Amino acid sequence: MRKLASRQYSFLLLLALFTISIASDSFSQTQNITDGQTLVSEGGSFELGFFGSTARRYVGIWFKVSVDTVVWVANRDNPLNDSSGALAFNDKGNLVLLDGKSSIVWSSNTTNAISPMVQLLDSGNLVLKGQSSTDSSGSVIWQSFDYPTNTLLPEMKVGKDLRTGVEWSLSSWSSNQDPSRGDYHYNMDTRGSPELFLWHLMEKKYRTGPWNGLRFSGIPEMTTFEDMFNFNFVSNSDEIYYGFTAKDGSPLSRVVLNETGVMQRLVWDQNYQTWNSFWSGPKDQCDYYAKCGPFGVCNANDATVCSCLMGFNPKSPSGWYMRDTSGGCIRRTHLDCSPSDGFNLLTGVKLPVTHNTTVDAGISLDECRSRCLSNCSCVAYAATDIRGGGSGCIVWTGELIDIRFIDGGQDLYVKVAKSDLGTTASKGRKRNVALITIMTIVLVMLLLTLGFLVWKKTRRNKKQVGRTYYYCDESGCLKDPELPVFDLETIKLSTNNFSETNKLGEGGFGSVYKGQLQNGQEIAVKRRAKDSSQGVNEFMNEVVLIAKLQHKNLVRLLGCCIHGNERMLIYEYMSNKSLDFVIFDERRRASLNWRVILEITLGVARGVLYLHEDSRVNIIHRDLKAANILLDEQMIPKISDFGTARLFGGDQMEIDTATVVGTRGYMSPEYAMDGRLSVKSDVYSFGVLLLEIISGKRNQGLVNLIAYAWMLWEEGNIAQLIDQAVGGPCPTSELLRYIQVGLLCVQECPDDRPAMSAIMLMLASEDSALPEPKKPVVCNRMVPLNPELAILTHQLYSINELTITGVEGR
Repeated sequence: MRKLASRQYSFLLLLALFTISIASDSFSQTQNITDGQTLVSEGGSFELGFFGSTARRYVGIWFKVSVDTVVWVANRDNPLNDSSGALAFNDKGNLVLLDGKSSIVWSSNTTNAISPMVQLLDSGNLVLKGQSSTDSSGSVIWQSFDYPTNTLLPEMKVGKDLRTGVEWSLSSWSSNQDPSRGDYHYNMDTRGSPELFLWHLMEKKYRTGPWNGLRFSGIPEMTTFEDMFNFNFVSNSDEIYYGFTAKDGSPLSRVVLNETGVMQRLVWDQNYQTWNSFWSGPKDQCDYYAKCGPFGVCNANDATVCSCLMGFNPKSPSGWYMRDTSGGCIRRTHLDCSPSDGFNLLTGVKLPVTHNTTVDAGISLDECRSRCLSNCSCVAYAATDIRGGGSGCIVWTGELIDIRFIDGGQDLYVKVAKSDLGTTASKGRKRNVALITIMTIVLVMLLLTLGFLVWKKTRRNKKQVGRTYYYCDESGCLKDPELPVFDLETIKLSTNNFSETNKLGEGGFGSVYKGQLQNGQEIAVKRRAKDSSQGVNEFMNEVVLIAKLQHKNLVRLLGCCIHGNERMLIYEYMSNKSLDFVIFDERRRASLNWRVILEITLGVARGVLYLHEDSRVNIIHRDLKAANILLDEQMIPKISDFGTARLFGGDQMEIDTATVVGTRGYMSPEYAMDGRLSVKSDVYSFGVLLLEIISGKRNQGLVNLIAYAWMLWEEGNIAQLIDQAVGGPCPTSELLRYIQVGLLCVQECPDDRPAMSAIMLMLASEDSALPEPKKPVVCNRMVPLNPELAILTHQLYSINELTITGVEGR
């Protein structure tokens, strides 16, 4: 018995020692990894093991701090059907994955190795080392970094080995639960000036633009990551690739191609134990490949995003009128192929696709110009390296495709016929004369204004602290946000002393009046009501916030007025009033067409995206609704009313608020009930607004629009939500897509709602697949408006028994 016990003890000891060795970062030819065992890298950053469902098991590598974040999968297209698999070496020294019947499911396919050993490095790279007939040092003979799945880690490559023809590329998972190869892949086109492409099956969806010495032409924000990463672009006779390395002290990071076809750069937030997105692409409709066709240029901040290059006209004017810009543009005047041809300088753009280019990095930009002029096939040129003012030469022949304006973009010189240059030059001279005249008038007005301000200085309660001005009264001081400060008399004169005939409307802040300044400029004056619950804090908040914001789809603040208890904001005047004035009035709505309505929707989405991700300060609006969307004379939407908006930092995922403010029907459940505020609160409001725009019904009063839309969705009758009163042809498929996006936005869980960047892509793309929305929460009980909605009453109660109380309505 003692001998038996001793043997059992020895066996258990050996088993324990074996398990400890497996729990290290490596194993040798005499060992293996079975389901439930793992390797952990020496620094503890990565772990290798089995994962998946009971019937679909995979071997993969994941972050130790985030076990759901799998960065590499061995057998992604060939899962095990049970937990009997093992990762081991075969008798040829290959690393293999065996199923329960010892059949090979996956292999490293290496040549015979002597004394092989596999090790998981702290970079996340799984390396196979061993001696061979030509190398006895035990160097790396295979590594997982050479076979990426959907994730690019520091020290990995995307590109091509020109010696072997091997490509390093990413491919998406089929879904967030299925790591098999999906429909999207990301690789490098090495023709011309190399650049990275995102593909959906065989169709190009997005590209980065060529490397310009510092970054990819279409991703200028890369330079803002230089405190965390070193970016590497290598192009020589052996290989062409892009990669990055993390600087010392930088957090964990990854670039991932997700299953919906979006590239994301993510950084681990140790405090909140979550991944923060620093960049994504494509992020708007101009990022979609060839959005404006050949010789077209895309501007995401314009209501009509596509336009033709100078010297070009739409190939199909009727198509462009209907917003079908895929045909692009054609040259207005054929080139003479002589020195009389010239160049139009296009500044701040992502350079066009480069597969039809020739590159010479050894000449100057002036030599590049001469080379393009002497080449009849040349249509444009640019610098290959923007450092030091620009050098090198890239010359385009054939069509210029996929140009877009972008902050921090490059210079592109497009060849244009002399006649077009002459017309443009003539117009330019006229514009210059007008500009000089205007500048002279403005200078005189500024001098007069300066003299007036000096005269008024003794009458205004104003103090200067260093170089910062503060306007003070008994309630406190407001920091000057570099906006004009209007005196009360000027505002009274412009609004006819706040007469009722000038009154445009009334809200929680107070009344809004139309005014006209002495120079003829029309303005809207927002005057705080004496009994307004939104007082000094909201006023200061709005002034400081809006002063930092500049976007085509945000209302422009012209100035403010502070006089005793009077506090007023002066805005640009919007001649078409607010969106609710248009879409909820049958007569006005019938005068619109669907194309205008959809352009309004896209404009609002662009404005919200700017607030969340692209502005100098990131902002949650908190009261996004139709009444706060103003329309100018061209029906371009402008988001207004920032009195309750909140700033949030780049590391803040959620804000807990003591006071819930907003409008019933537009507030997300988690915010209305618990005060939990995030950008997904605005996404919820946008979803409600989207459903209102399509249906022409308010989500207030007697109609619970969300519940009605969900009922129609479950019945497969969602097209019934589309308002038939709108004039013009009805793009039913596009509208159904918008409705589905709206339902995705109002899902109960904030994490399920898409970000605004993803929403822009969903709205702009007509062919990418949308996820199925989950059942929304219904935030209050509402009596059906008509018998058709009567069946909703029971459904409202069964979906969720929620009632919002203690909310400050507006």
